[in-house]
Amino acid sequence: MPTASALTQEISAIFRPDPAKPMENKFTNTTPVSGYCAQLPRECEIAGMFSIRMPITFDSSKAIEANHSDYRQGATFKVPSDWRPVTVINSGTGESEVVEIRVSGIGSQYRLSVSPVELVGGGSVYGAHEKLWGSAWVYAPAPCRYSGVGLYSTYQYAFFWKAPQQAACSKQAKYRVPDMRYTYLDFAYELRTPNPLKMSAGHYTGTLSYSVGPGQDFDMGDVMLPNDSVISLNFNLEVQHTLKVEVPPGGNKVVLEPQGGWQAWLNQGRKPTRLFRDQTFHISASSRFKMGLQCQFAGSSDNTCLLWAPSSGQLVPVNISVTLPNGLTDAAGQPVNRRRLYLDGSGTELFQPGHYIDRRPGTVHFEVARNQVEEMLAGEAKNYMGNVTVIWDSEV
Repeated sequence: MPTASALTQEISAIFRPDPAKPMENKFTNTTPVSGYCAQLPRECEIAGMFSIRMPITFDSSKAIEANHSDYRQGATFKVPSDWRPVTVINSGTGESEVVEIRVSGIGSQYRLSVSPVELVGGGSVYGAHEKLWGSAWVYAPAPCRYSGVGLYSTYQYAFFWKAPQQAACSKQAKYRVPDMRYTYLDFAYELRTPNPLKMSAGHYTGTLSYSVGPGQDFDMGDVMLPNDSVISLNFNLEVQHTLKVEVPPGGNKVVLEPQGGWQAWLNQGRKPTRLFRDQTFHISASSRFKMGLQCQFAGSSDNTCLLWAPSSGQLVPVNISVTLPNGLTDAAGQPVNRRRLYLDGSGTELFQPGHYIDRRPGTVHFEVARNQVEEMLAGEAKNYMGNVTVIWDSEV
């Protein structure tokens, strides 16, 4: 009798942004390939499949009778070709996401204890394998599909079939088969992973179990019985994000001036209407982030940073805003153009990339508005100063 036990298989994938492929925002499957796709990688690459070989054997519990009318009394394969959801949880943040998986192919090797030449009464080895079942096992019974794989020897035949539907694919024995064994289980699978750009960095894990046996997820009929009853897939997804901001040399010293500099006022007496400076930066981002401010001088009512005149103690607010490059939007999907930055973080709680942004230019805008400029010019103070920290924060 088969024993009830479980086999475990790791399914791993990683997202790491690639500057060479900024539009390719998806996980890379890093699970070691075994079985069918290890032997024929190009076939699987074209189909977007990956395969695993599991050390499960199936043994016939009785003879398979010739021309049996019930497909479950012969060689039949039904696999979980439907998409199944798997919840994966970030071990650091507790956030959850959903991965989907489907089994898209099935393969094994049958082994007979009696030569098929003897079972069918003569002929070549290949001809006997073909005659025993009406057709060689390289040819998949509907609704399974041909994959081009079939390797045989005197007592054995290895095969692999594509499985587009969750329905039985069956071979009818044309001669009595005293006993038979499937020596391993190959299955191909496809993954649908969440959008990594909307996931927090970290390690995500989850588990999906498939049952094996008559009437179960992997169902090989009522005669071929497995030595393991459960296949557990342990999912491990790694998200490695980039959030990098580069300010050009000297960009941390911001000098606010009127349009065209101070010469118009000094030479012509024309008062400036505003003081400003646009400071460029370069940003690389594969993850959502928020922005905020920290100030050396701040007032309780302005919700922004203040500049201080040492000689008079006068304080004036400075308006700070940000323009982000195309491809970065706010939570509503809107572009970010001169978006005000406030001390309480309102309005800049979430920015997100539509694709990997690699060293694209943005601008931080500093401005003292007209009313405050008039106050400054009316006073005696000549210099105003203050430290302002603009924050890009990936902990959203």
